[in-house]
Amino acid sequence: MRDEKGTELSNPNPNPNPNPNPNPKARREGLAPRAIAILGAGFLVVAASLSLEAAPPATIIGPIPADAAGSGSRNAIHSASAIELAAHGYVEEEFFIEGTANNYRADAQNPMADAVIESKGHRYKTRLVVRRPQAEDFNGVVVVEWMNVTGGVDKDIDWWQSGEHLVANGYAYVFVSAQQMGIDNVTAWSPERYAGLDATHDGMVSGDASSYDIFSAVAQSITRAGQEAQAGAIDILAGLKARQILATGHSQSASRLANYLNGIHTLDPVFDGFIVHGGGGIIRDDQPVKIFKLMAETDMLRRAATPQPNTNNFRQWEVAGSSHVDVPFEIEYGKVRNQQDGLSIEDVTPRDSGCELPAYSSVPFRDVMNAAFEHLVRWVDEDRAPPIAEPIQLARAFPSVEFARDEFGNVLGGIRLAEHAVPTAKNTGLNNGNNRFCFLYGSHEPFDSATLNALYPNKAAYVERVNTVVEQNRQAGFILPAAAERTRREAEASGLFER
Repeated sequence: MRDEKGTELSNPNPNPNPNPNPNPKARREGLAPRAIAILGAGFLVVAASLSLEAAPPATIIGPIPADAAGSGSRNAIHSASAIELAAHGYVEEEFFIEGTANNYRADAQNPMADAVIESKGHRYKTRLVVRRPQAEDFNGVVVVEWMNVTGGVDKDIDWWQSGEHLVANGYAYVFVSAQQMGIDNVTAWSPERYAGLDATHDGMVSGDASSYDIFSAVAQSITRAGQEAQAGAIDILAGLKARQILATGHSQSASRLANYLNGIHTLDPVFDGFIVHGGGGIIRDDQPVKIFKLMAETDMLRRAATPQPNTNNFRQWEVAGSSHVDVPFEIEYGKVRNQQDGLSIEDVTPRDSGCELPAYSSVPFRDVMNAAFEHLVRWVDEDRAPPIAEPIQLARAFPSVEFARDEFGNVLGGIRLAEHAVPTAKNTGLNNGNNRFCFLYGSHEPFDSATLNALYPNKAAYVERVNTVVEQNRQAGFILPAAAERTRREAEASGLFER
């Protein structure tokens, strides 16, 4: 099993065997909740009786007192949300988690076989951040994100994409710094606040081998509906109890989640569903969890030649014209950086990319991701699978992938949002240049007036076409009503047309 930067997974082993019970906890009723000391012996007995491979329980410490986000203090929470939380009744708190982890070895001949424990007892201490609503607003779903560390920075990218949706709909959210690069980043930013955090067992563990059990331990610390929190235990959700626990992660984190799903989660299931976003190879679907794979156009360049079929437990959606790093990503990242420095988060714009083409697709990937969250919740609750989406079309697959494109260079196939299907620009997932991340940034090249006038006789014709596509996507389930309404308003307010 490899990271996003390593070799793609191979040797697929679909072997679908859907479990009619979508809750992986159904066979693990003895799972213990969080604790201020190591989680109780009762859990260990139950875990040993049901799964000899269970991730070891852990200790929760906190919440850790913090200065206000935006104060410029290095005693604030690193990566604190730049989305307004208090006005929506949300609380943001940081905790530390410490314990010991197993390190696992994948089957070299079959990366999708259950991994085996290679060594045990590896000490770690890291952090998690909770964003939770008031009890009356909680929808019962907890989303746990694996922090992305590409570029050396601890980043909650899926929160940047869908945080506003999660807040508006009463989700609880937790992010986990599971990898040492992220821990190094936050420790360098605030050596005093994050002193003592380490996921390497004092340098004995390499390759983030303990990250998988760290991620599991955080999920184990969440009390499920029907359970009682252990007496004296720290409750990171302050009394909220989860109906579902979902995992998500972007890019490099998605590849870690794919590895986790293929070899480790099967040993001791703690999540009900996964959104694997923008990374990861073939994922085994013979386990009783629901797996959504969401891919931008950028992401399919490496994967389109070896597609994974949709099944009862697996769905893949590909968003035409979208980029791995897009405009909303850039804006939210800019807000977080400004907030940590005590600067204004208003009027933030994307960075100058230094790429050959104007960077950052404006196709709103987050609209599809928000819809995917709602489908995943229903899928877990009701075993009602999301709609199947057309893949991005290929002009050729071998020896290298080339996408099929229209006369303007926009890709064909995939989920076609109105911003792509009724174009006012060439939006792609591809770019290049001196910046080593240009290949992730995609491109956005607005049409000139002559092209716009040739496509749309007038603004009313443009708005009509947008409305048609928006309604098709809403009815198909690829976007939610809020996104549909916003897209209509933006079309009506467009200043691109002279008449």
